[in-house]
Amino acid sequence: MGKQAILFDMDGVLFDSMPLHAKCWVEACRKFGLNATEQDTYMNEGRTALSTIDIFTREQWGRAVRPEEVDEIYAEKCRLFNLCPEAPKMPGAEQVLQRVRDAGLRIAVVTGSGQGTLLQRLETNYRGFFRPELIVSSRDCQRGKPNPDPYLLGLQRVGVSADAALVVENAPLGVMAAHAAGIFTIAVNTGPLPDSALMDAGADVLFPSMSALAANIDSLLG
Repeated sequence: MGKQAILFDMDGVLFDSMPLHAKCWVEACRKFGLNATEQDTYMNEGRTALSTIDIFTREQWGRAVRPEEVDEIYAEKCRLFNLCPEAPKMPGAEQVLQRVRDAGLRIAVVTGSGQGTLLQRLETNYRGFFRPELIVSSRDCQRGKPNPDPYLLGLQRVGVSADAALVVENAPLGVMAAHAAGIFTIAVNTGPLPDSALMDAGADVLFPSMSALAANIDSLLG
């Protein structure tokens, strides 16, 4: 069966935004007495804010995070992120999208982010590629990655079965979520993690960049 849809993660796939996210998470957590490293941010990429912060509070404070704490820490993280220079489009991403659209596939975004500035930029920076109803964000799923729920919802919205779809991910937890949903998963290692972190999570194929994927995307669409 030829593929009918492709589901993209956002941070680290469509935007080169992860270095900024990592820096802002570290600063926001430190302000509220939590120690987090940039490596922690990359390893937890794809989780909802609640899930990420809850891991930190359980490890460091010995208790679950309170809802008001999540609201405060995430608001501070978003404030810091919005003060940063605009994250650039990921090199090669537009070429991948163009080839996918030319092939007639449906396109969706499945992200663990709720960062409004980036979600809005999907339309302005990638004009004509994304429809709002085909964007799944942290606002849409109670259980985020690595649970399969976000990708299962993405499949539902594009109206195809798992075997008719592809996923493009850059994060181990996102790869785990897509794999658990039964979708062929393309990993692009655009961050500092070793390739093994993505392959061990269940990636079916791995590329070192979105530009490398663009050069090979036609062979994956058949």
